[in-house]
Amino acid sequence: MPLCARCSGMYLGAVAGILFQMIFFPRRGGLPGWKTGIPFMLFVLAFSVDGLNSYLHLFPGVPGAYEPQNWLRLLTGTGMGVSIAAMLVPAFHQTVWSRWDQRSIYTDWRGYTGLIGSAFAFSTLTLFENSIIRYFLAIISAIGVILVLCMVYSMIWLMVFHLDNRAEKWRDLLPALSVGIIAAIVQIGVIDWIRFAWTGTWSGFKF
Repeated sequence: MPLCARCSGMYLGAVAGILFQMIFFPRRGGLPGWKTGIPFMLFVLAFSVDGLNSYLHLFPGVPGAYEPQNWLRLLTGTGMGVSIAAMLVPAFHQTVWSRWDQRSIYTDWRGYTGLIGSAFAFSTLTLFENSIIRYFLAIISAIGVILVLCMVYSMIWLMVFHLDNRAEKWRDLLPALSVGIIAAIVQIGVIDWIRFAWTGTWSGFKF
């Protein structure tokens, strides 16, 4: 896998969550409320706790709460990914479309459970020892990084230039999405260059 277990789960969960909403609930822009948002807040909390625990294990002699496990990193990463999708997609619809559906998918248990279930089902496929499945998921997880960044940068570009809420069709978004993809690739490239300049290698490294 090109990403660590936590990031693989996060971006696979985000991709599954984004596609689920785009396909089955197009242009739904209602954000989750306090009650319906509780699972997502718990997912973010689990991601933070597990990440902090894993980080503490980098330092010899520093006790952690429990021994880190890749399957747990994957699951907590997936929870974070579906939480990102739950907030990002409605915000995207609210920003880009001239006419968007103000209803929320989180008031419908089918949409609610479908969003969470599809994300976890998709990401946990990496637990199967199948090279073909993992190769496919490796590509999807890498695309997920660009997809999330592209959506964010497209929204920023539209808002900065006061072009938000004007699109009627997907083709109207081609300029904004093009800017988003370019910005995402530039960001990834800069981070990669900094990493290589710092470590002198593209391979994994130890502190």
